Amino acid sequence: MTIVTTIKSLPLVDITLDNFKPYGQLITPSEDGKVYDEIDAQLNLKNGIPRFYIMRLTERGRCFNRITRHEQCTQCLGSLEGKEWFLGVVPPGDENYPNIEQLQAFRIPGNCFIKLEVGTWHAGPYFDHDFVNFYNLELSNTNVVDHFTYDFLKKDNLTFEIIS
Repeated sequence: MTIVTTIKSLPLVDITLDNFKPYGQLITPSEDGKVYDEIDAQLNLKNGIPRFYIMRLTERGRCFNRITRHEQCTQCLGSLEGKEWFLGVVPPGDENYPNIEQLQAFRIPGNCFIKLEVGTWHAGPYFDHDFVNFYNLELSNTNVVDHFTYDFLKKDNLTFEIIS
C-alpha cells in the first residue's frame, strides 16, 4: 500500500497589528520615553529564567509538516539585518492538536518583531535567504520542558507549502 502525502498551499498574508491578534502581538518601533502600555509586548516569563539569544537558521525554505507550541511562556522572535521572514501559526486552544482551519502564514518584515501568546502553535521561522539571524526571547529551558509538537506528516499525511 502506498501512502500519499498531500501538499497544501498556504498563502502568505502581510502581518498587521489587527490580523496577528489571535496569535500574539506585532511589535513595531515607538518613540523613546513612551510610557509602557498595551502596545508594548505583554510578556509572560514568570515560569523560569528568561533566555534572550541570537539564533542562526540556514536554508529553511517554505515547506513544513510540524508545528509547535509552548504552554509556559510567551516567545518573541525577530530577524536581524532587516530580512523578511515567514511564520505559520494557529491560535492557542484547548486541544492537543492545531486547528488546521485557523492555520495562517504571515510575511514579517525585518523592522519589527512578534510576540507569540502562550500556547500559540507556530511553524518557522521560514525564509528565502541563505541564512537569517533571529533574536529569540523565551525561557532558558523552553525547548527542553515546554516544547509540544504536532506532526502533520505522521498523523495526517500532510505537508504545507507557504506561497506568495
